[in-house]
Amino acid sequence: MFAALGVPYQLLPVPPGCFDETVRALGAAGFGGANVTIPHKEAALGLADDPTERATAIGAANTLTFADGAVAADNTDAPGFIRSLPRSPAGATALILGAGGSARAVAWALRDAGAAEVRIWNRTPRRAEELAGEMGLEAVREGGPADLLINCTAVGLGGGSAERSGDLKLLPVAADDLDEYACVVDLVYRPGGTDLELAARERGIPTVDGLEVLVQQGALSYEIWTGRAPDRAAMRRAAQNFDAPTIPSSGRR
Repeated sequence: MFAALGVPYQLLPVPPGCFDETVRALGAAGFGGANVTIPHKEAALGLADDPTERATAIGAANTLTFADGAVAADNTDAPGFIRSLPRSPAGATALILGAGGSARAVAWALRDAGAAEVRIWNRTPRRAEELAGEMGLEAVREGGPADLLINCTAVGLGGGSAERSGDLKLLPVAADDLDEYACVVDLVYRPGGTDLELAARERGIPTVDGLEVLVQQGALSYEIWTGRAPDRAAMRRAAQNFDAPTIPSSGRR
């Protein structure tokens, strides 16, 4: 997407043990900034010299800016997520699946946008309880009706299974339960749709895929780095036409 806008962009898979050292060296190496994905988002906030209030409140950063030897940090996942929704979540109820850095951003964004109720589920209940406690939200151990269902787990990231129900078995929501939701958002992107998206579409439920969230948060990163609003349509076309390389599991979003 950035190449389509004339901005050089490079993929840098980084093991967790090398993250701090690598990030500190990027500015001197000529990088103006970096997008950060899991498992590094919380570590990115921790090393920042100048984090925004938003990133600090979320507890994770995905956008770093390098200038004068310092590292500034922001979180564009939160506003990017809100921009990707078909309508404002003010007054809505939501069920978030996952408790990692992306879930933190989504939970904060929904609360900040005025959602009436936000519940958090995670395969490890303790993590859901910790995040819910920090955000003043509710942790749950099973699914349930809501206006918005948001998958912030890595379920669906693996490719290729022809059995659509396979991935859903790892989530607390069965295909037949999807009628309980007015909109399904999957932060994972898979060409053609994840199992969760496909099952929702088959039931006529509006969906938002991870590619749209990626475009929106990437556009905001671009604005931070350049001071200019990008052509989001051009970014979306570039992302849709991109033949993504295979990324090792340690670098998965």
